[in-house]
Amino acid sequence: MASILRLRRCAIDSVLQSLPSKVLDSDPYIRLIRAGQNRPGVVRVVIELKAAINPQVFTLDPVGSYGHRLVLDLHPTEAHDPLMALIMKDSPMDAAMGDAGGNTTAVAREEPREPVRRGKRNEPAVDRLYTVVLDAGHGGEDPGAIGRGGSYEKDVTLSIAQRLKRKIDAMPGMRAVLTRDGDYFVPLHQRVARARRVRADLFVSIHADAFVRPEANGSSVYVLSERGASSSAASWLAQKENDADLVGGVNLARQDGHIARTLLDLSQTATINDSFKLGRAMLGELGTINRLHKPEVEQAGFAVLRAPDIPSVLVETAFISNPQEERRLNDEAYQDKMAMALMRGVKRYFEEHAPSGPTRVARLD
Repeated sequence: MASILRLRRCAIDSVLQSLPSKVLDSDPYIRLIRAGQNRPGVVRVVIELKAAINPQVFTLDPVGSYGHRLVLDLHPTEAHDPLMALIMKDSPMDAAMGDAGGNTTAVAREEPREPVRRGKRNEPAVDRLYTVVLDAGHGGEDPGAIGRGGSYEKDVTLSIAQRLKRKIDAMPGMRAVLTRDGDYFVPLHQRVARARRVRADLFVSIHADAFVRPEANGSSVYVLSERGASSSAASWLAQKENDADLVGGVNLARQDGHIARTLLDLSQTATINDSFKLGRAMLGELGTINRLHKPEVEQAGFAVLRAPDIPSVLVETAFISNPQEERRLNDEAYQDKMAMALMRGVKRYFEEHAPSGPTRVARLD
């Protein structure tokens, strides 16, 4: 089974010749990619497939460092979600074993953990496993902000998110799920959809701020705004982050209408109020390790915060555009301090505002 693409008025180059090395044996859909030029001006790209796909081809206008692009999306006819497959494992050991670890379609059986206790003494224990989705900003062809020293925001955010996941997983009654666990691009709407699919209790998007002035510094926490941004800087930042899909190559014209309506539904006052509570808890902890850029939680129209039923915050850990903060963001000890502060913020939120109800177990429908 193969998909063939013929590119006219093109010539073979080193990028096309390197395509075979880009495909891993573990890729669930693509077996091999090869390119050749059998006549002048025409390049033939062959994609050998492991399963049936629905192809989609579209063009993108120049944005950022990218020029005009032709994008080929290969959508599986039967979608496989590795995030959900991981959660469906029977145990952490099975998850570590990958596909050899057992049947991924079964209902997850949660590992026994100590129940989460509410903040006040003598209150009954709550038999509840809380799920926190951690979203490492940017990834793949979208590097995010780039520091003067050459640091990529996508690398810093992933490292902090992985450290934070380990700390949350070690807490009784809590688990963390990453929207991405490697250097690849995930569209903004899919990040939100993944959080909703695993029935997350909280969504934390991790970023490393950048601004036109290199002296800008400090940590910030943002929640979704129902009306407008709380400052001009917040508005500028939200626009920059929302452009990630344009950089990553998403065909926005084909987004599912139901998902679009869900993501753009801003009548979620209760969720935003809970987001403020989480944001204040995190801001208080961040202030112990770094200067705060603003002493209060800010608001802006971040697309990645638009889950209507999940308290969500976007954390700007520091300004990667500031040379001093860029050095600290690349320091493993500082990354660990940042992850610890964020974990304390999550823990504090659950202690003071823990949602009630039994453990919710995600199913594959």
